[in-house]
Amino acid sequence: MTADAQEPEIETPSPDDELKRKFREALERKRRSQAETNAAARGKDGSKIHGAHGPAASKRSFRRKSGG
Repeated sequence: MTADAQEPEIETPSPDDELKRKFREALERKRRSQAETNAAARGKDGSKIHGAHGPAASKRSFRRKSGG
């Protein structure tokens, strides 16, 4: 047989490759939506946790129990 007589091999994606492609696409969509959300919140505090670092509302006092 000659090279012209052979049929070209068509690569069929394996199930693993198809799964990886789907996960990559989903991750890309997730990153895109998060980037849009972060861009909208740049002017204000973009953190999901508010007041995480700062003085406590009231300082806790610990007292020992009296013996008895």
